[in-house]
Amino acid sequence: MYKNLAATLVAACFISPVFPQTPEPLKIGFVYVSPVTEAGWTKQHDDGRKALEAALGPRVSTRFVADVAEGPDAERVIRDLAAQGNKLIFTPSFGFMEPTLKVAQDYPDVKFESITGYKQAGNVATANARYYEGRYLAGIAAGRVTKTHVAGYVAGFAIPEVLQGINAFALGMRSVNPKAQVKVIWLNAWFDPGKERDAAFALFNQNADVVAFHTGSTAVMAAAQERGKWAVAYHSDMRKVAPDAQLIAVSHHWDKYYTERAKAVLDGHWKSTQVWGGVAQGMVSVGHFGPKVPHAVQTEVRARQKAIASGKLHPFYARRAIKDNEGHEVIAAGKTLTDEQILGMNWLVEGVQGKVK
Repeated sequence: MYKNLAATLVAACFISPVFPQTPEPLKIGFVYVSPVTEAGWTKQHDDGRKALEAALGPRVSTRFVADVAEGPDAERVIRDLAAQGNKLIFTPSFGFMEPTLKVAQDYPDVKFESITGYKQAGNVATANARYYEGRYLAGIAAGRVTKTHVAGYVAGFAIPEVLQGINAFALGMRSVNPKAQVKVIWLNAWFDPGKERDAAFALFNQNADVVAFHTGSTAVMAAAQERGKWAVAYHSDMRKVAPDAQLIAVSHHWDKYYTERAKAVLDGHWKSTQVWGGVAQGMVSVGHFGPKVPHAVQTEVRARQKAIASGKLHPFYARRAIKDNEGHEVIAAGKTLTDEQILGMNWLVEGVQGKVK
C-alpha cells in the first residue's frame, strides 16, 4: 500500500501544472511622413496610436517609423513592418497609397489602412476625415476678424483634399465677408518648416492679416506670432507656438477609428472599408480659440459647427450659383455637391487668387 502511494507521489512530481496561455499581442505598425513634433498632422496620428494602446492594453503592441519620404522609402518601410510580423499597418499620408497597395499584394495575411488614400483592395481599407467642414468654420472666424479682407493659404500639394479645404475656407470667409479674398502659395511639400515660414511672410507682405495652411509643421503659426497676425492652426491646437496669433484650430481625431480597427482585427471582424467622417462622427472639430478672439465670433462658429453636425449646414451648398475663379459655374443654385464631386474637386472657387498646380 505504502509502496503504491509513494509511486503515485513520485509520478505526480513529473506532471506539469496546466496554465492558460496568454495570446500573443497583435503587432501594429505606423508609418509617419514627418517627425513626431509637439503639434500637427503626425502628432495627431501618434496620439491615435497611443489611445489605441491605452484602450486595448496587452492585446496589442505598436511601433512607428517617422519621417518617411513618400515613394520608394515608404515602400521599403512598409515592407519591413510587414516582414517583422505586424498584422495591421496604418499608413497616414496620401503619397503612401501606392506603396501600401504594392506591399499588400505580397502580404495577403496583413491588414493595411491607407489613411487619406482612396484605392482599396481585399486587405487594404481607406479612411479620411472631412477636413473641409472645419475649414469652412475657420473661414467664418477669419472673415469676421480680418481688417484687410485678405487671407493667405500655404498649401502642400494640389490634391482634392487640399482644394476642398481652400474652397471651403474661402466660402466660409465670404459667407460673412463678401469682400474677402484668399491668396494661395503652393509648396509642393507636406513638411518643410523653412518653406512654410517663407510662404507665410510672403502672404503677410501681400496684405494678408490672417493665414491658414495645409502643411505639417507649426512654422506658419510661429511666423504669424512673430508678425502680429492671425493664423488658423491645423491638425491640432498650436497655442503653445502662437499664443496670441492663434485664431482657431481645426483638429482631426483618430483615437476612436484606430482603436475600432485594431479591435476588429483582434475579434476577426476586420473588413476592407471606406470611411469618410467629419464633425458629426467626431473626426473633425474646431475650437481652441485664441484669447483675443471676440466672444461673438466664438459663439457664431460653435453654432455653425452644431449645424454641420446636425446636417442643417453643408459647406458646399449653393444658395446662389457658385463659380470657380475662372468664371465657370461649379455649383448650381439650390444644389449641394455630392461626395463624388467633392472627392474629385479640381478647381478653385471665386475669391481665391491662385491656380491649381
